Amino acid sequence: MTTLQSVPTLGTHPAAGRNASRSETRDLLSHATYDLLVIGGGILGTSVAWHAAQAGLRVAMVDAGDFAGATSSASSKLVHGGLRYLQTGAVKLVAENHHERRVLAKDVAPHLVNPLTFYLPVYKGGPVGAAKLGAGVFAYSALSAFGDGVGKVISPAKAQAANPGLRTDNLKAVAVYYDHQMNDSRVAVMTVRAAVESGAVVLNHAEVTGLRFTRGRVSGAELKDRVDGAEFGVNARVVLNATGPWVDHLRKLEDSGADPSIRLSKGAHIVMRRKSPWKAAMATPIDKYRITFALPWEDQLLLGTTDEVYEGDPADVRATESDIQQILDEAAFSIRDADLDRSLMTYAFAGLRVLPGGPGDVAQAKRETVVTEGRGGMLSVAGGKWTTYRHIGRTVMRKLAELPGHPLGEDMQPIGDLVRRVPLPGVANPNAVAHRLLVDREPGTRIDPLTARHLATHYGALSFDIARLVNEDPALGERIHPDGPEIWAQVVYARDHEWAETVDDVLRRRTTLTIRGLDTDEVRDRVGGLLAARG
Repeated sequence: MTTLQSVPTLGTHPAAGRNASRSETRDLLSHATYDLLVIGGGILGTSVAWHAAQAGLRVAMVDAGDFAGATSSASSKLVHGGLRYLQTGAVKLVAENHHERRVLAKDVAPHLVNPLTFYLPVYKGGPVGAAKLGAGVFAYSALSAFGDGVGKVISPAKAQAANPGLRTDNLKAVAVYYDHQMNDSRVAVMTVRAAVESGAVVLNHAEVTGLRFTRGRVSGAELKDRVDGAEFGVNARVVLNATGPWVDHLRKLEDSGADPSIRLSKGAHIVMRRKSPWKAAMATPIDKYRITFALPWEDQLLLGTTDEVYEGDPADVRATESDIQQILDEAAFSIRDADLDRSLMTYAFAGLRVLPGGPGDVAQAKRETVVTEGRGGMLSVAGGKWTTYRHIGRTVMRKLAELPGHPLGEDMQPIGDLVRRVPLPGVANPNAVAHRLLVDREPGTRIDPLTARHLATHYGALSFDIARLVNEDPALGERIHPDGPEIWAQVVYARDHEWAETVDDVLRRRTTLTIRGLDTDEVRDRVGGLLAARG
């Protein structure tokens, strides 16, 4: 972790170059043959692109929408070991998850992944007893080598002192354990940036309209730029289908007779303003298989999630009124009514879990990654989660190395030689970064403490590039909305350095304005104007 002394000052931190224009990127994509074309820029696609570029491959990655614009930015924002997996006996899986969680938090992304204490309330007549939960959280802590603390059981009074919104009627005890959380959109953007810094060429809002074939083998893709309508193509030795809920749609383009390989489960969440302090997250058992979360996140309260079969168009997924009511009803098991008033809700969203095809209740389905090879040689990968996204990327890399004929094996750095703890861009101690932002400022410019802390925990050391924009134009240091921490310099930075093309790219995924309910018409209009002023 970066120390205070090693965090660069505003005057010495090197500014990153601007992203290439869309026309320049299309030109790069259409005039070369890539070793690997990754279609889909979510959890799986960004990880594979990053690892493949590190391994020395020539990599291209495209997405029909924004990077992490669908399922991958609609998660529960957790980096966790998977406490509920213990009840199925998946001890090895939990231990592996803990390892990845701790590497992310300590080495790879300490500026983006934050520790979080969890309370697991035990109510009279609930699905799980206090003794069993106490043993479970102790075992969970043991599997992480007690690196975050020892799981234990505390009294209702002690728990309510930390979380005044906790419902104490019939509350017998509260089990305590430890995990981490993050802003999934920010982790995605940083991973894309890491891939590009390793040599990958990327383009969002670029839709695949067809696949290219050479002697019956998939050899690239035809694309349409959704921003300006330009059509172009990409040639590649290997194509990876990492399109999440759309994975079978792309498989049909390869082989019209391909059988479905996945099923979808919708998970909805709502975001609430907090009425009282939340010093710990809440994980409340609903039944034998499901837990509902109440997570302090981005100064708000994140509630969810649902878990139900979804058979519609993935593009139409949204949080319905019934989803919202279910989330509020389930949250009421452990949260006071005053903290769940509908007037406190600022945002609702939903995403789709990609699960292996098969019978049975989706709530009980295994959360595993499936890699298949189609008739035309296209690899399709589906299913995954943020906690283990780097591990999944390495798993796919091993599959690529073992493809028949070894089309990439000879050109790849051996997977075992890949550095397992390569950090994401901006890696730094966020406390040190926030301190520097407040101390190292030009006369006449000011970044207030709330904004400094927000920048430090969302950009790490890259915050100094944003601060430099404020030094050059103090007006960019003004708050976008008085009730949020973001400043206008972040919009310019998202436009020039983070591939933001639309207003929603900025407000929903590069910043937290939308989830805070602060994306007013005035804010949207001004953001749109700044995007249109792209140099």
